[in-house]
Amino acid sequence: MPLSGPLAPVGQVLANAAKLAFPAGSSPKLDVRDTGGTPTGAAAAAQAGLAAGDGIILGPLTAGDTKAVAPIAKQAGVNVLAFTNDGSVAAPGVWPLGITPGQQVKRVVQAAADAGHTQLAGLLPDTEFGHSLAQALQQEASDLSEPTPQIVYYDKSFSSINRAVREVSDWDARGQALTAQIKAARDQDTQAGMAKARELRRQQVAPPSFNAMFIGATDANTLAEVANFLPYYAVLPSQVQLMGPTLWANLASAMGSQPALIGAIYAAPDPANASAFEAKYSAAYGSTPPGIANIAFDAAALAKLAASSGGYTTNVLTAPSGFTGTDGLLVLQADGTVKRGLAVFAIAHGQPTIASPAPTNFKQP
Repeated sequence: MPLSGPLAPVGQVLANAAKLAFPAGSSPKLDVRDTGGTPTGAAAAAQAGLAAGDGIILGPLTAGDTKAVAPIAKQAGVNVLAFTNDGSVAAPGVWPLGITPGQQVKRVVQAAADAGHTQLAGLLPDTEFGHSLAQALQQEASDLSEPTPQIVYYDKSFSSINRAVREVSDWDARGQALTAQIKAARDQDTQAGMAKARELRRQQVAPPSFNAMFIGATDANTLAEVANFLPYYAVLPSQVQLMGPTLWANLASAMGSQPALIGAIYAAPDPANASAFEAKYSAAYGSTPPGIANIAFDAAALAKLAASSGGYTTNVLTAPSGFTGTDGLLVLQADGTVKRGLAVFAIAHGQPTIASPAPTNFKQP
């Protein structure tokens, strides 16, 4: 983990969390090494740890660092429980334990599909994260045997968000003609014209071609702008199930003040699962841990459990029943992918509500 460089504050949190799974005097020992926050440093830390006889690697933090460590670990026959949420690093013997875009999308799309909302669209940031969400949406549409979803990207400017919502909603085909008719009737400036405008306003714009849309916005300002444009372009909660990423958990209370977002759903760990760990961390370090600390603690606890259950082997780590950690159920697959048991939350006035509880096993519907 990075204990020096720009990411050192995050690295220290990860180290603190991992140490809680290895109390003083316990066995095996936790060998904490600094990556410096660079792929070169991560590779050097892995080589030094393996030379010292370490049997499993917990970390590193980023996808780039993980890609540097993976071939070194593979050559040594050592497994890696990485902290990144980039699913592209998954490979036999390398498991990304962060909650990936694919896991987030899969869970909410399944919940929407269970309610009959299967025609997908995406309103996503033009970033690496946004494009990862797009790939996941396309995969889910394929799994549902639905057409490829319409996906529109935006940057954070007001004009770009306006354009993107208008484009994804297909407003020019759905509503512009009606708006033009209303304007033309008003422009007559006659009683008959005003009556015609009132009559036209009572007509409903046809619903969009989709009934579920994933919004990739992760900051309050962008979400507020999207919430203003959705009803303007007739993307209504009564017709379209809105969905979003796990990071909405940090914004959910504020989102409840936006009428257009009430009922929108996102997938995230049930915070009740982490309460014991958070209390333990706070007692030890005097502060509330950020969410990423959960990943480091789970990785360390999983490694310690494996050490007492046959060793850090792939057979032990990929137990079919999985493990229950601070972020809920996780099952490590032989190909490096991870299945997670996330809950689905719905935006409501005040605090979000659980729309679909986190599964305790993957045999549940």
